[in-house]
Amino acid sequence: MSGVIVLNASYEQLHVVSVPHAIRMLVREVAVVEEAHDGARIGPFPLPRVLRLVRYVVTKWRYATGRLQYTRAGVLRRDRFRCAYCGQAGAMTMDHVVPRSRGGRGEWLNAVAAHASCNEKKGNRTPEEAGMPLLWQPWIPSRAELSI
Repeated sequence: MSGVIVLNASYEQLHVVSVPHAIRMLVREVAVVEEAHDGARIGPFPLPRVLRLVRYVVTKWRYATGRLQYTRAGVLRRDRFRCAYCGQAGAMTMDHVVPRSRGGRGEWLNAVAAHASCNEKKGNRTPEEAGMPLLWQPWIPSRAELSI
């Protein structure tokens, strides 16, 4: 069983919550069921797939301007947890393309997701020096790219 999609009162998607969280929202009457699993129930409630909030929630942060804050979690999400060196899924570490000890900065354009083994193999070298070319160049993501 996967998560439950939560829609704003205006039917725009906000986020995904767990089933227990969704049931608590129904009990508190802050949401109503828009779509449910056929025949499945949890107590008096149908097992929800999609909830809609009863009241509109202002989401200014979604439309905020300016740069996103650079974080390790953001880099991993931007790269979809794929290693920039081998291309395989499951990357859980962040690597600085130009090592910080060699003048590289901690910023979006100098960081990529990497497997721990690839990160260790590259070491304190540039990708060219290590013979490990990047499969893509790092970029500054939009808010939409990180919210998926």
